[in-house]
Amino acid sequence: MPELLPFLKDLLSLPGLSSYEEPVAKAIRTHWAPLVDEVGLSRLGSLHGLRKGTAKSPRPALMICTHMDAIGLMVTGITSGGFLHITQVGGVDPRVLPGQLVEVHASGEGGTKILPGVVAQPPGRLLPPELDDGPVPLEHLLVDTGLPERQVKAVVRVGDLVSFASRPVELAGETIAGHTLDNRASVAALTVCLEELQGRSHAWDLWAVASVQEEVGLIGAQTSAYALQPSLALVVDVTFAKGPGANDWETFPLGKGPTLVMGPNIHPAAHKALKDLADRLEIPYAIEYAPRHTGTDAHATQVAADGIPTALLCIPLRYMHTPVEVVALKDIQRVGRLMAEFTAGLAPDFMDTITWDN
Repeated sequence: MPELLPFLKDLLSLPGLSSYEEPVAKAIRTHWAPLVDEVGLSRLGSLHGLRKGTAKSPRPALMICTHMDAIGLMVTGITSGGFLHITQVGGVDPRVLPGQLVEVHASGEGGTKILPGVVAQPPGRLLPPELDDGPVPLEHLLVDTGLPERQVKAVVRVGDLVSFASRPVELAGETIAGHTLDNRASVAALTVCLEELQGRSHAWDLWAVASVQEEVGLIGAQTSAYALQPSLALVVDVTFAKGPGANDWETFPLGKGPTLVMGPNIHPAAHKALKDLADRLEIPYAIEYAPRHTGTDAHATQVAADGIPTALLCIPLRYMHTPVEVVALKDIQRVGRLMAEFTAGLAPDFMDTITWDN
């Protein structure tokens, strides 16, 4: 899959923490620009790409929404030794942090510069006795840049961002590991969709969206859905793949296709249309049940404006919210192809045929 890998690796090598997505937004915009008719940013910074349909105006519009923001860390203080106290941006599991390589986006003297660093855990004898040998909470972890206190205080400010510095790694079995595969794997799938639509016509307008601030409250998708007010929406995110200690019915096999989610966030007719199409295309999938809030942009999209019929596809991913998330490349390709065929097959009167009880 040579056409997918370079782009995905580029995405996984960039920062872009929630509310600070500009570096990754620029990379996505550059890649999308030749694939769409128009591209721009929302007022909050979400990326919107429009492929115009061929139906008579006013045309219905389909929005495919992925989020591009990443979890990470933020500086909250500087110790007397020049080490950095940190807090989380989005949901970060502190158990995986000790020993991680990071980059401090220092904004002090001389303008923004990148300082390499490592997350350090103090020796057990210096920690509160009640912690015993268990996981060390985030407030006791520190970032060491190697600089003396005077230099650290000159270049680092409270509020500076700290991003994961690990680079993506190709694993065996056509899988890849890296930080921010949640949810840049889905951005890559949407890009595959746009590439597959080149040279093909579709009746509906298509809005491709890479939203901001999903990890801190589904914010970008909510505002983009309200601004664009599509007739129908597909949301793409990740779900829990089977792995060590995660092999029950709530997890899904890696490399065996996406999940099609069912539940109150999901319009049953949109779900059925995707399921029937996947069956016709012989694309493998699993049904995922979400009887409550899905915790994805599907919720924000569904309730925007006066309500938008929404479906949710998820890519199985191991080790969610860690710097070594793992996905199967073939699952990204399958989601991209399914969305492209869905877009190309939408009839102008599709919305007249669906009801909630389908």
